[in-house]
Amino acid sequence: MSKFVGKHFLSLKFTLYSDVNQYMNNTYTDLVSQTFNFPQEDFEVQENNLLFNGIDLRALIDKYGTPMKVSYLPKIGMQINKAKKMFENAFKKHRYEGKYNYCYCTKSSHFAFVVEEALKHDIHLETSYAYDIEIIKKLYEKKKVNKDTFIICNGFKQKLYTRNIASLINSGFKNVIPILDNKDELINYKRSVKQPFKLGIRIAAEEEPSFPFYTSRLGFRARDVLEFYVDQIEGNEDKFQLKMLHIFLNKGIKDDIYYWSELNKVINLYCQLKKICPELDSINIGGGFPIKHSLAFEYDYQFMINEIVGNIKKACKKNKVPMPNIFTEFGSYTVGESMAHIYSVIGHKVQNDREIWYMIDSSFITTLPDTWGIGEKFLMLPINKWDKEYQRVVLGGITCDSHDYYDSEEHVNEVFLPKVSEDDKEPLYLGFFHTGAYQDQISGYGGIKHCLIPSPKHIIIEKDKNGKLVDWVYAKEQSAQSMLKILGYIK
Repeated sequence: MSKFVGKHFLSLKFTLYSDVNQYMNNTYTDLVSQTFNFPQEDFEVQENNLLFNGIDLRALIDKYGTPMKVSYLPKIGMQINKAKKMFENAFKKHRYEGKYNYCYCTKSSHFAFVVEEALKHDIHLETSYAYDIEIIKKLYEKKKVNKDTFIICNGFKQKLYTRNIASLINSGFKNVIPILDNKDELINYKRSVKQPFKLGIRIAAEEEPSFPFYTSRLGFRARDVLEFYVDQIEGNEDKFQLKMLHIFLNKGIKDDIYYWSELNKVINLYCQLKKICPELDSINIGGGFPIKHSLAFEYDYQFMINEIVGNIKKACKKNKVPMPNIFTEFGSYTVGESMAHIYSVIGHKVQNDREIWYMIDSSFITTLPDTWGIGEKFLMLPINKWDKEYQRVVLGGITCDSHDYYDSEEHVNEVFLPKVSEDDKEPLYLGFFHTGAYQDQISGYGGIKHCLIPSPKHIIIEKDKNGKLVDWVYAKEQSAQSMLKILGYIK
């Protein structure tokens, strides 16, 4: 079937389905239960209201109102421990001889409540910029990390970043590993680090064919690494040692030829280097585990981990070199599924004979910028009215920008939601789930937003010392005064 015919067939299917549905009088509960395996791990419905990780979202709305962001912190530890267990299983399966180290990628969410929650589960950290090092220092002051914690320093580094990394090493942090992004970076450490230190090298991955460029802008060309090691590192082991090879694939960890080809390039390079560099003992496969953005999400994490571990062991056995320690840097996987954005439908508009718009009390552009920037599809469900009939709608934000809408179905630009009417005693509430990674960072938390739409209130749900769940306000809804001050209207 051609792409053109396929598109129009799918549109026709949705149209026919909608027309037939007019006579079936189905509820939203019927739609979900007939379409997906439901309830699921994070979601269930009680008395026609949605629960998220067992949290009564309707009660939370009654307490705090909308729009609202909710962070459910226990989910972070659940994700970390799940990954650790799967690597443990894979190591046992393959009788793997290295160690596994879980790092959290701080750029996914820098907030203290996220990083400190993750650190409760015996993990390490990965940084991306000079200011991350200031966070590390604060965490050390609060005894959340110690000088044995691995700090993997990634990114293209300006002088402030390399200077801060050197300061951390000079202060006694034993496991700070700057990952060299280019040949000149090492010069800065030679000048400023006063004691022996560890190094890593990032390998520039080949991008998949759909990308507008062929090779990642970050890292060394694989063919340059051996020569660089011999010329710049070998013979200086008393000053610095190459300990790690690092790779990250922009498309993530997927079971396809492209991923296995790129991973095996790094594994084979490790085997070559290990024969002349006995200090090399680690491979860092970066991040890239996907998270659930649909009720239809399927991904065999254990299978992928088994295959990764098995591939590394196989290559090492073939080349007769020791198996490396394996590092990961999971960001979205760690924190993404811990957050939800909650909105109210504040109006509905029929603009023509096909399109019914539901207007939310916020903006997609300002609160979920990935929906606008990269067309990300988040998991979206109504909070209430699951016993109501449903219809196809388009979701719109309240800015004046024509791109402030949510496109869930690629071909028809619409979603299915319970019907609303002027006579309803309560509004329809919507939840966008698993939104915990990158959205605050990209939208500019606490800054100026398009059309001066305020940042929503942020509610934290965590366990207290007795293991009881408690909720509290991390940040109130952004005020006009805070924006006017940023803009210079208030001194």
